[in-house]
Amino acid sequence: MSTSRKDPMPPAARRLFATAAAAILVAGCAGDVRGVLAPVAASAPGTSRVTMLVATTRAADADAGILFNGERGRPAFAEMTISLPPDARRTIGEVQWPSRLPGNPETDFVTLKVDKLDLRTGLARLHERVSRVPKRRVMVFVHGFNNRFEDAVYRFAQIVHDSGADVVPVLFTWPSRGSLFAYGYDRESATYSRNALEELLQGLARDPAVGEVSLLAHSMGNWVALEALTQMAVRNRGIPPKIASVMLASPDVDADVFRTQIAEMTGRRPKFTLFVSQDDRALALSRRVWGNKDRLGAVDPDVEPYKSEFEQLKITVLNLTKLRTGDKLNHGKFAESPEVVKLIGTRLVEGQPITDSRVGLGDRLIEVTGNAAAAVGTAAGIVVSAPIAVVDPHARRHLGDRVEHLGNNIQDTGSAVGDTVTAPFQSSGKQP
Repeated sequence: MSTSRKDPMPPAARRLFATAAAAILVAGCAGDVRGVLAPVAASAPGTSRVTMLVATTRAADADAGILFNGERGRPAFAEMTISLPPDARRTIGEVQWPSRLPGNPETDFVTLKVDKLDLRTGLARLHERVSRVPKRRVMVFVHGFNNRFEDAVYRFAQIVHDSGADVVPVLFTWPSRGSLFAYGYDRESATYSRNALEELLQGLARDPAVGEVSLLAHSMGNWVALEALTQMAVRNRGIPPKIASVMLASPDVDADVFRTQIAEMTGRRPKFTLFVSQDDRALALSRRVWGNKDRLGAVDPDVEPYKSEFEQLKITVLNLTKLRTGDKLNHGKFAESPEVVKLIGTRLVEGQPITDSRVGLGDRLIEVTGNAAAAVGTAAGIVVSAPIAVVDPHARRHLGDRVEHLGNNIQDTGSAVGDTVTAPFQSSGKQP
């Protein structure tokens, strides 16, 4: 006797999920190489180097080419130097992954040096480096859903280099399994990591060598960032002045929850800039998963109540709906637009706030809405958002044992996506 059951996933969301999964499979397996973070000895003329401090709540991995995996661990630090191919052999905005090991510095992103550090040494390294940077700027980047450790490291290296930002880059990377099917796990891992991010920001604010900090978060990383900032504001009765700018790129955050978070940030707040796109298909799927509630990164800032709320909160909103890139999900548009990376990065480095009603690159590339007269921020706060990894070759291997679920059972797999402490960087007894 057969029984019927209600489809756990709406048809529109099921189609979107199937499209995303199919895009991964069709893309093939070229460049899907594990262990790319093992340092190489080779060098090549004309290459560029980016050295970053990495703070992570991921578990350490025994494989030196992986370093940290997608499981949860105690907070740790590392300093890494990444080599980028000569500019003549790469496209701005792209990460060129090795197709085999060891990678070729002439054509690939490769790792030159990895130093695992304790907290004291990590902060000392940052203190030393930031003292040599004009205006002593630090940029902290928090990646989004479905990013492996190497995804976050190489993408952030590309952001820093292509933007031309004269900052000390700090990557905060939380335990994402880098799998399309781990949405629930990633979401819980984001919450797991909020205390550690707060401790990192508190440490930067206390460092006398640091002049200012810009925080850029993408997608689910915005949940980590907003939770950390809310806790910081409550604990400090305001957010320290050194946290100058907060950039929320395509935030996968419930718009109602954002209202409560921003309301709890009493006292001094940094400048907030929000990047939205009404055609963001990844956030459309997230909206279905989370009870058909608006995701902050996909709202229309020209309609109420958002228009009045953003103006009242003095949040600058950049509406990227008209921006066209190769990202079929429209979730990582900045990463697909080298012109935007270069233009915005250059403007900010030169201290030019974006106050135009429109920044023209071709046919209305970016339309600025909301309180456009407000300065966007400093450092390189809006240079780019990290790409969603579902269109990255590194996410494909996680489909290997799940392909059989994609056919008639796609709705069951899609439903699983929606089913959804840490020891802080400085011991304080807090639990997530």
